[in-house]
Amino acid sequence: MSAQSQKLASDVRVLINDAEEMIRETAAETGDKVVNLRRRMQQAVSDLRPQLTSIESAMSEKVTSAASCTDAYVRDNPWTSIGISAGIGVVVGLLIGRR
Repeated sequence: MSAQSQKLASDVRVLINDAEEMIRETAAETGDKVVNLRRRMQQAVSDLRPQLTSIESAMSEKVTSAASCTDAYVRDNPWTSIGISAGIGVVVGLLIGRR
């Protein structure tokens, strides 16, 4: 998973946990608006959990597939891969040297 994807999944997990905590904290509160809000939040959390799991699985599969393709390419074209890596290293070195 990329860093952005991991951060997004982590943020959504934190949001879901916070919503669940708020639901627990307001359990003693009464009133139609609070009860309706709590019910809607519980439904939203229940709907989000499987979607988050599904998204994490899909991202994991994509990352695994990309890593597998990269590995196959490097094994099939070792000298090309070395050349590309060296070129990227030179460019990064030049960029760092300019600072």
